[in-house]
Amino acid sequence: MTINEIQEELVEEFSMFDDWMDRYEYMIELGKSLPQIETRYKIDENLIKGCQSKVWLHAELNEGKVVYTADSDAIITKGIVSILIRAFTNQSPSEILNANTDFIDEIGLKEHLSPTRANGLVSMVKQIKMYAIAFQTQVN
Repeated sequence: MTINEIQEELVEEFSMFDDWMDRYEYMIELGKSLPQIETRYKIDENLIKGCQSKVWLHAELNEGKVVYTADSDAIITKGIVSILIRAFTNQSPSEILNANTDFIDEIGLKEHLSPTRANGLVSMVKQIKMYAIAFQTQVN
């Protein structure tokens, strides 16, 4: 699936819920299915700066595709990072860099997060793109 298709799928899934409490519950469920980061990658270098809670993000290049794993010590944040990983993992660095993140606004995520969580969300997206930049040189 392309990044756009995955993002459309996510928007569709979240639109099924009228209530934001239901959306938070769904995010928590998504967080439970997050590809687990190996313990050896839960290091300070993989912590996302700007997040209120601890979020570790690791990426590897596998056959030209970036594969992300992550974890967080907070259940909502874990759900947020799982949404981002679902949208961007197993894609090429250039696809990740060229992808927009409008789906975040379409879901209504930023407006329903506390300012510190919204900042953390921006930091997560930034780190996902930074990994893609780093791997792009290895692909070309």
